[in-house]
Amino acid sequence: MTNSVAARIPLVDYLALDPTPRLVASECTSCGEHFLDHRVACAKCFAQEFRTVDLPTEGEVVSFTIVAFAMPGVEVPYVAAIVDLGGTRVAGNIVDTPADPEHISLGMKVRLTTSSLGSDSAGTEAIGFGFAPVQ
Repeated sequence: MTNSVAARIPLVDYLALDPTPRLVASECTSCGEHFLDHRVACAKCFAQEFRTVDLPTEGEVVSFTIVAFAMPGVEVPYVAAIVDLGGTRVAGNIVDTPADPEHISLGMKVRLTTSSLGSDSAGTEAIGFGFAPVQ
């Protein structure tokens, strides 16, 4: 029997997995503004040319909330946060630490991390991202 490696796909277009996980932004070539989704024109200066840039994998929490109620099947509590990655703000969950005010704080240093969100019947694994505290 041969062991096969399942395909891995990122849950969002701006998560790159290889050679190492990172978030990738579209940078306006005119003003330098970053966007995590596809743009036809820059929302800041209206230019229409972009280049792809890797965002830093470490940043700091600039806003957060502890979510205590969610739809059925979603484990609570969890921490939803805005993380500043070198000037680009990204929404993501804080993981690998208790979801309480004693363990989460503004200015907390965090690092990008990925996790499996499950696999389909063909073995294709969906990969998501979050941010873990820097130890």
